[in-house]
Amino acid sequence: MTHRTEARQTPRDTADAAAARRDRFGTLPERIRPQDMVETEPATLPDPARDRYSADEWLVRYCL
Repeated sequence: MTHRTEARQTPRDTADAAAARRDRFGTLPERIRPQDMVETEPATLPDPARDRYSADEWLVRYCL
């Protein structure tokens, strides 16, 4: 069986550690609005040659 020794901390070390912790984690980060979390932009640039095709053309050809 092994014996584990713990390092003894002085009150000064504890106070310094608490101050460092407070400096680092003492305040919450600035809130980010959900609108600012999402960026929208088209996946591809519009292609005029591709947009000449009517998406409803097949309805006219095959359903009428």
